[in-house]
Amino acid sequence: MRTAKTVLATATAFSFMMSAASMSAALAQQALTGIVTKIDRINGVIAVQQTQSGTVGANTGGAASSEEFKLQDSALLSSLHAGDRVTFSTTDNGGVKGIANLQKQ
Repeated sequence: MRTAKTVLATATAFSFMMSAASMSAALAQQALTGIVTKIDRINGVIAVQQTQSGTVGANTGGAASSEEFKLQDSALLSSLHAGDRVTFSTTDNGGVKGIANLQKQ
């Protein structure tokens, strides 16, 4: 009986971890929108202020701040300027936030 409980607990934990991993991967690929606020062409980094989602009049708790991301493809920087509206998806590679897909709107 003890072995059966251990096997069941291990299977449940494994299932939960796999679900969490697939959910975080899905969130990482979700398309986000924002406005480019800063470009560092030398280091291949941009800062993007994400567009607020939700309904008009919703309590957002203040202005959104810009977040910096490392671009995987530095060639995308040549056509970007501060103030451009973009659609992008993010990645997390060892604690470094990056942008895998970036499109100017």
